[in-house]
Formats: sequence, structure tokens, C-alpha cells
Amino acid sequence: MLVVTLVLAGVGFALLIVALTTGSLIWAWACIAICVAGAVLLLVSALTSRKAVPSLDDPISGSEMSSPYGRAENSSDSSTGDAATANDDNPGNHGESSGGKS
Repeated sequence: MLVVTLVLAGVGFALLIVALTTGSLIWAWACIAICVAGAVLLLVSALTSRKAVPSLDDPISGSEMSSPYGRAENSSDSSTGDAATANDDNPGNHGESSGGKS
């Protein structure tokens, strides 16, 4: 729809140039009619696209928050954890390489 609106704006501009160079009132009224049609089409396009976009005020469906990647996040999942917290029985070993002094 936006392409049609741009085409109508271009035709309206061309008709304006013709009306100004020839001094004819008919070309000027044609320019006005084309520009009004383009404005109405642009307004209809804006209103229909506004209805298609969901509002940010709508609550998220479901009880869990979803991540931006479409997967649900679950805070009660204890199967994953990083390696530093999984082996906390030796706290002095965090971040050190295994090839150090003994």
C-alpha cells in the first residue's frame, strides 16, 4: 500500500508541475484529487497497521516469563549450572590452571 501511496504522490507532483507550467486549472484540480486520494490511502494504511501490532500493555500469557528467543525460562531447573559452582568443595581452585605448582 505504501508503494501505491508513493506512486500517487509522484503523479500528484507531476500534475502540479504541469498545472504550474500550463496555467490550467484542470491540471491543478487533478493534482489536488490525486493528493487527497494518496493521503486517504496513507491514513487507511496507518490505521490498519496500527491494529496489527500488539500493544505493549497486554500481559504475557502463561505463568512463566519467556525469553527473547521463544523458550520459556524456568528458575526451578537445577540441572544446569556453571563449572565453578558445581565443584565448591575446593574453593581455592577457582580460576587456576591445573599445570601450576604443587
